[in-house]
Amino acid sequence: MHGTPGAAGVLDPLFPRLGNGGYDVRHYDLALDWAPATSGERAEQPLRGTARITSRATQNLSAFNLDLKGLEVTSVTVDGRPARYGQAGTELTVRPEKELDKGSTFRTTVEYAGRPGPLEDADGSEEGWLTGKAGTVALGEPSGAMTWFPGNHHPLDKATYTLRATVPKGQRAVSNGDPETLKPKPARDGRTTWTWNSRRPMASFLTTLAIGRYELSTGRASSDLPLVNAVAPGEDAEVLERLPEVLDWSVERFGAYPFDSYGALVLDPGTAGYALETQTRPVYPGAPGVGLVVHETAHQWFGNSVTPRTWQDIWLSEGFATYAEWLWEEDHDGPTAQSTFDRLYATSEDADLWAFPPADPPGPDDLFSDPVYQRGAMTLHQVRRLLGEDRFARLLTGWPKKHAYGHARTADFTAYAESLAPDTATREALTRTWAAWLRAEGKPDSARPGR
Repeated sequence: MHGTPGAAGVLDPLFPRLGNGGYDVRHYDLALDWAPATSGERAEQPLRGTARITSRATQNLSAFNLDLKGLEVTSVTVDGRPARYGQAGTELTVRPEKELDKGSTFRTTVEYAGRPGPLEDADGSEEGWLTGKAGTVALGEPSGAMTWFPGNHHPLDKATYTLRATVPKGQRAVSNGDPETLKPKPARDGRTTWTWNSRRPMASFLTTLAIGRYELSTGRASSDLPLVNAVAPGEDAEVLERLPEVLDWSVERFGAYPFDSYGALVLDPGTAGYALETQTRPVYPGAPGVGLVVHETAHQWFGNSVTPRTWQDIWLSEGFATYAEWLWEEDHDGPTAQSTFDRLYATSEDADLWAFPPADPPGPDDLFSDPVYQRGAMTLHQVRRLLGEDRFARLLTGWPKKHAYGHARTADFTAYAESLAPDTATREALTRTWAAWLRAEGKPDSARPGR
């Protein structure tokens, strides 16, 4: 049987060109060499990389694509044999010497180099390879990972990772997962190599790599979970001392922590304009407050372990993480979730909060808007009111357990919530809630759930 090319994009409702069809990545092995210009020098290609990508063919493949932007590929092999390739825009097309059979496992090795840089999003923010006073950091939501390594860059395709970064002496390379050691191995010319392993599946938008003069510290949560923090010089990150407390509270609310380590990466202000739930090691744009730490910690369950199946389902990440902040406040003598809901519902009908329904953001520039975060959290509060405290507590632990290390759509969540309803009347009220709070345009007519 003759193979056909894999699709150059997975037809995501908001980002149709992201990701690729025809294969499923199982593991990324990334070896990176970072050599930025020093005083009086000019580094034309400060990043050199070798990406070894282990995948499984999901169809008979004559060719397949990888997402990569702004970096020059110098060679590609598939299972050790030279492969033809071409670059156009953000697509690297690979044509293996021998067609790949459906179900077969194959390894693609890509050698590449260049000067990585930022990528401007539709809302005007920057992701990709960013530079600050303390060093560089790579951020990838929704598509910035393509600026520093080739891959299948859509949340649908999760994989495990090994990352080795060779950097100038005195600098540190911090990534996701577990460090092989916090005493890096010597490399050539006095440089050092840092190795990080992510043994649980991770979407590429959750990957990060920070290189610079970050200060490292380690610790343990009460469950003996390893903690690794990296903080830009001069940043007062005293709040990170509360990570064990936040983790304990999160485990009580959401169930067992889904990964093997945790921590934080605190940048110097001006490097990035936002925090990001990078898996196991969230990135903060400066010393965070405890509410932001709660938000990014909740994402380890909601968004990282259970990842939206499409970018249109992002409220399943941000709505839950925002509601976690409400619950934290409620559990720590702050405003109740009901009072927060009431305050938000009182906002005028032309407020940004009601610009669009959370389950249907109209475009890429709406991913990180109030309806996704706040109205998404308000929807969850309505579910809480309908199910009652005990059943809602079961939802908070059962939902991330049911879809651990996988994906979910809005329809999966609504079906799960309805399965916890005690009777037909509650299920019908939930159906009306989905229509009013998740799908309808404008401000819902009633603050009462099921109306």
